[in-house]
Amino acid sequence: MGGPLTGLRIVEFAGIGPGPFCGMMLADHGAEVIRVDRASGSRGGSQPVTTKDVLARGRKSIALNLKTEEGVALARKLAASADGIIEGFRPGVMERLGLGPDELLQDNPKLVYGRMTGWGQTGPYAPYAGHDINYISLAGALAHYGRAGGKPTPPINMVGDFGGGGMMLAFGMVAALLNVARGGEGQVIDAAMTDGTAVLMSMMHGMKNMGVWSEELGVNLLDTGAHFYDTYETADGKFISIGSIEPQFYAELRRLAGLEEDSAFDAQHDRSQWGALKDKLTALFKSKTREEWNAIMEHTDVCYAPVLTMSEAAQHPHNVERQTFIEVGGDTQPAPAPRYSGTANADPAPAPMPGDDTDAILESLGIAQDERTALRDAGTVA
Repeated sequence: MGGPLTGLRIVEFAGIGPGPFCGMMLADHGAEVIRVDRASGSRGGSQPVTTKDVLARGRKSIALNLKTEEGVALARKLAASADGIIEGFRPGVMERLGLGPDELLQDNPKLVYGRMTGWGQTGPYAPYAGHDINYISLAGALAHYGRAGGKPTPPINMVGDFGGGGMMLAFGMVAALLNVARGGEGQVIDAAMTDGTAVLMSMMHGMKNMGVWSEELGVNLLDTGAHFYDTYETADGKFISIGSIEPQFYAELRRLAGLEEDSAFDAQHDRSQWGALKDKLTALFKSKTREEWNAIMEHTDVCYAPVLTMSEAAQHPHNVERQTFIEVGGDTQPAPAPRYSGTANADPAPAPMPGDDTDAILESLGIAQDERTALRDAGTVA
């Protein structure tokens, strides 16, 4: 596999959600990511183990029984050969297994030890269970997703699990690996989804500090309060999106929508008029189908796009030309991003089944065939 992280070995202890997303990002960009799956053949969580799991693509898999001393010893040997590890268990789990930072950094002082949790390694919430909806709530983000008069609406699990979680850990891993490459020592990364989500809200905190963002739901420039930054239903029951914030883009919206002569739209930033203007746009956009509005507004400076489903997005000409989506194992998936001019990413391989690469990985650690057979017979590996 190509990519700028080629030559790095990352060991990922199997989990769900943000940890695997971090592993996918590193694998997509060239790192050799070895996933330590359970010898039972599961990966934790309720989702079935399948090669169709996008978050598990591009990996190698070794299946270990970490309830045995021999399995833990193998995991330590594997981590000693690695540049970094990813784990997403509750605080204390890896320590109880004998695979905590003290042990692994003693074995490998250059190791970057990435820890992915919802609440963080410390704090009153740290020992307890949670999910994305809880983490973005505590971080002060969920309260601001929704429409006026409604209740906060989770943006699926994009913000906590992936934006504030897995992506933040991937950034931290690469930053720490760069530090090692420049002569630094290994270290532990405490990536908490609450912390990461709070960072994603940085612009809103800045706007609030400047007095231009209200904590009231759905009344602001970017939270569907404004008539020129929202989605609208079309005549065929589909939706379009408008983001005409700047004056020149707003003028283009008015021109193409036939609103230049309606003086009510002169008051773009008069918040007291936003509701009435939104009502007018709602009626206007419902007068034509999505395709009719596409014909009028696509490829203009309105700041316009049709609201597409996953299936529709994969077929849109812009995404097709850029190969934003690719086929992996016969299934449509997002392509690795971003792109590089000099170290192009190779197409990712489908997710492995647990243990697919156990023999090859053990061989790379210098474990002979007869010992591998004995480990398999003892149930230490699968």
